Amino acid sequence: MNISLLLYIGFGGFLGAISRFLIAGFVQKQFSVLFPIGTLSVNIIGSFIIGFAFMFFQNVIEPQYKALVMTGFLGALTTFSTFSLENVSMLQDGDYKRVILNIFLNVTLTLGSTISAIAIFKKLYI
Repeated sequence: MNISLLLYIGFGGFLGAISRFLIAGFVQKQFSVLFPIGTLSVNIIGSFIIGFAFMFFQNVIEPQYKALVMTGFLGALTTFSTFSLENVSMLQDGDYKRVILNIFLNVTLTLGSTISAIAIFKKLYI
């Protein structure tokens, strides 16, 4: 394994984890709802960025930069492990409507965000 590649991934992860903490906390505080909108926001943002990055790195850029952004930064930014835990907690509280809403919004909006980013990239660069 290439140690410099691991360092690129680690640095990206460092930036992604800090970004997730700051963005999710800020958004959650702004909306102060009893819904994990902070997690939803970073999942949407991360899904958009990964769609754009996928197109960008497909044809251009050195592999270490792809690893830094896609594996490191976006791997740490998006929060599906947190998403799972939040849903389990809501299930345990018997809050089935919020669980269904949370799953629906995360799945549809993140997929839509990735599709949008790919379409925007193609319109701008291809």
